[in-house]
Formats: sequence, C-alpha cells, structure tokens
Amino acid sequence: MGGFLSMAQFIDYYQTLGVSKDADDKTIKKAFRKLARKYHPDVNPGDQDAEQKFKAINEANAVLSDPEKRKKYDKYGKDWEHADAFEAAEKRGGGEYTGGNPFGGGQGYTYTTGDSGDFSDFFRDMFGGGGFSGGFGGQRRTSFRGQDIEAELQLQLADIMSDNKQLLTVNGKQLRVTIPAGVEDGQTLRLRGQGGPGAGGGPAGDLYITFRVGLPPEYDRTGSDLTKTVEVPVTTMILGGKITVTTPTGNVAVPVPELSQNDKKIRLKGKGLPKYKQSGNGDLYLTLKAKLPQRLTAEERTALEQLRDLQNQNS
Repeated sequence: MGGFLSMAQFIDYYQTLGVSKDADDKTIKKAFRKLARKYHPDVNPGDQDAEQKFKAINEANAVLSDPEKRKKYDKYGKDWEHADAFEAAEKRGGGEYTGGNPFGGGQGYTYTTGDSGDFSDFFRDMFGGGGFSGGFGGQRRTSFRGQDIEAELQLQLADIMSDNKQLLTVNGKQLRVTIPAGVEDGQTLRLRGQGGPGAGGGPAGDLYITFRVGLPPEYDRTGSDLTKTVEVPVTTMILGGKITVTTPTGNVAVPVPELSQNDKKIRLKGKGLPKYKQSGNGDLYLTLKAKLPQRLTAEERTALEQLRDLQNQNS
C-alpha cells in the first residue's frame, strides 16, 4: 500500500504571496492584504486548509515586508536566519565568499583565506563534520551534509494493529518503510541518509517521519490501553445480561452484572492496542451508561408502574 507523506520543505515566500522577486513594498503589502482577507479564519471557520494558508501568508509577509530580513532571504534562501552566524564567521576568517548559497542543499563554494582555522571550526560545528578539504594554495572547497526532510504519515487504526510495511515516495525515490505495531500519534521515525543529497561530497541528510494516528472517535487512548463508553439498555443494567461490543480485534460478547450503575467500569484484558515494540496488547476499559427508552408501549408502562409500586411497598 502506498503511503501519503506531507513534507515540510523550502517555502518560496514570493510564490506564497504571488509576487515577483523584484516586487516593491507597496505590491507586497497589497498582495498580503488581498490573500489575508481571502484565507482569514473568521471568513473560513473550521477550514484547516485555509488556516494553514493564512499562517503561510503571514510568515511570508513578516519576512518580505522587513527590508533587513528580505535582504538576508534573497541572499541565503531558506537558511536566511543563519545569515548572521555565517557572516560573523566570515569576518573572523578574514576571507571572501565567492559564490553559491552557503547553506543550500546542492551547492559548494570557494573561500579564499590565509588561515581558515576559525571558519573551518564554524562549519564543523554547524554541519556535524562537514568542513574544508582539498589541496594547498589557500583555496579550499567545502562539503555540506544534505538537508534533513520532515514528513508526516497519516495512519488509521488498522495500520497500527500489526507491523505494517508501506511503500513511500520521497523526493522521487521509493522507500519501503516498516511501521511498528502500536505506534502513537506524534511519534517520529528517523531514516538515516534518506533526506536531501549532500553537496561537495558531503553525506545525505536524514528523513524524519512523524506519525499521525487517527483513531475512531469513540476511543480514548493511553499508551496501549483504550477507554470507550457504551450504552446499555436500562433493563440489562438492572437485570444483568450480555451486550455485544466492538473492539479493535473484533466483536466481543460482554456480560453485564445485574444492578450495574452508571459509569461502572469493565476491563477487557488484551483487547486494546498492541504494545509498542513489546509482545501482547493493552486493555480496553468500558464505561457503562444506561440507555433510556425514547417511548414506551402500553405493556412496558404497565410493567414499570408495577415495579414502581413494588419498590414503594418495600421502601
């Protein structure tokens, strides 16, 4: 089964606002206001897609409407926030930057200096071992580790009941990923070397997959245990009997003791979710709620009146 990944990748702020890269401040402000009115949450109540677009529009405007931030963004792209650190290192090294995006995923660059020690240390710290390499003459070429990629994978209850293999497509490349049984919403799986390609001979980045597990609304989850409220006919609550309950592993006949009260808890051992990277399943806890009839037949009313009279006599 092919999996759906939503990836957090580079966002082109100009494209987000629908303006060209040479747009002036007035054009940017006009485009922002137009899109903000269109996607504002008050205009689109409950629309998650519109809400995400509204956030993206605000983010793009916050950068492009600020001259200093825009300047850094135009020069360094997605890594504009690292510009100060890079330029500080450049000053310490006394060198000259001669091309390419120093923080981009696919370009190297040349840095000419008489003493590259400080600058080399800076890149070693930032990129985890990527640094200067090459011959003599004071001109060296760096290698960069590839960009890490973050993605989300939507899962349903059936997807986490056993180890599940899914074929995913990331950056045009197909990956077969094993999803362990019992994964929780928000858990992240790291795949080393499956992110963006390195530059200048550097290693590839990593792929981080965050699982989003959508359970049926009747379940509340705590680890591998589940809680569920079930409605039981009031006569069964009083007299006892059996009810059929749907669990993640199938339907189960559950005995209800006589004179059961509202909010009584019944534990179904091993009927919860698989324990993550362990054997066995958690438990399913049922909370009983009396289901009152919406209408009564004449016979039912007579029987209930007789029950009431008996209770009054015995009280």
